[in-house]
Amino acid sequence: MSESDSRKRAVALAYSGERHDAPRVVAKGYGDVAERIVASASAAGIFVHDAPELVALLMQVDLDERIPESLYQVVAELLVWIAQVDGAALLVDAH
Repeated sequence: MSESDSRKRAVALAYSGERHDAPRVVAKGYGDVAERIVASASAAGIFVHDAPELVALLMQVDLDERIPESLYQVVAELLVWIAQVDGAALLVDAH
């Protein structure tokens, strides 16, 4: 396992809600950066989801890029669930 694989990882997504727009990766990082992403999201009341497998895939997406079609279904399911629970913001966190 590489050093970056053993550190905490986090990816933040933003979704405009537009019909033909996919969520974008707006922040991502390892270690201290990941901790700051999670802390900022929590402080802002943004939902944080623990999904290590999804984070591993999202870490491969460049900043400000839309998620790939292969992740539409799983991210859509998370967005629907979050909308039912509490809102429209999403941060995916892997410990």
